[in-house]
Amino acid sequence: MLLSMTGYGNAVATFQDRNIHVEIRTLNSKSLDLAIRMPSRYREHEMELRAILGESLIRGKVDATIWIENNGGDEGTLVNQAQIQSYYQQIKRITEQMQLPEPNDWMTILMRMPDVIQKNDTVKAEQQEWEMVKDAVQQALQHVNDFRKQEGDALTMMFNQKIENIGQLLQSITPYEESRTEKIKNRIEEALNNIAAADYDHNRLEQELIYYIEKLDISEEKQRLSNHLQYFMQTMNEPGPHGKKLGFISQEMGREINTTGSKSNQAEMQNIVVMMKDELEQIKEQVLNVL
Repeated sequence: MLLSMTGYGNAVATFQDRNIHVEIRTLNSKSLDLAIRMPSRYREHEMELRAILGESLIRGKVDATIWIENNGGDEGTLVNQAQIQSYYQQIKRITEQMQLPEPNDWMTILMRMPDVIQKNDTVKAEQQEWEMVKDAVQQALQHVNDFRKQEGDALTMMFNQKIENIGQLLQSITPYEESRTEKIKNRIEEALNNIAAADYDHNRLEQELIYYIEKLDISEEKQRLSNHLQYFMQTMNEPGPHGKKLGFISQEMGREINTTGSKSNQAEMQNIVVMMKDELEQIKEQVLNVL
């Protein structure tokens, strides 16, 4: 079963007065490329989150985003009471030591001091909240993998069709291959007959023809290409990630098709080779999306 590297999933978890949104997007990539954006309150759990994503998604360019939506009960900020108390005591002590009058508006001065106002997302999340975040991440991952499976099913159908097309084109070469031997022999003999008073050793001619025809023989290329086609189909039905392996097989298919084209000295055979290359190019393009 094939899985695509393209996927999308999201989920929402509710904790107290907050909705925690999780969104995951994936695209094709040679390796696992993780980009995570999340509030500072969850930053200490980043490595754990990376492990969860990597284990499930395996490969691809992954953009994971977590953000918090407040439901009105939480203004998104906190007043650091301990910090205010510390500033108050320090200022009061300084005024006494320097014999200065105390401020008339303590709160205005204290609220302007650094780190008195803190955003809620800078506070470390409780373990219960993080567990809910992880549940939302798992739900989003399930949606991503469902999406990847749907895309993988579409890729499987396309690959099946393209492999079948190449196989049919490969079979269509056979009639031209069988007739070209006689055509080559007749063409050489006709050329010799057109040379006035040409005298040649017929046995040597037969030997040269055999050597020439053997150089143009594509039996081995056809057999290897047929084996590669079968191996490609077999690999698609095996469990586990297949993308890189299918890429290697398609490269080997390309080598055999190219060699067949270089040995083809008939326009009809070369046209068939061009059509096989076109089918294979579409396979190579889509294999890049396979997990």
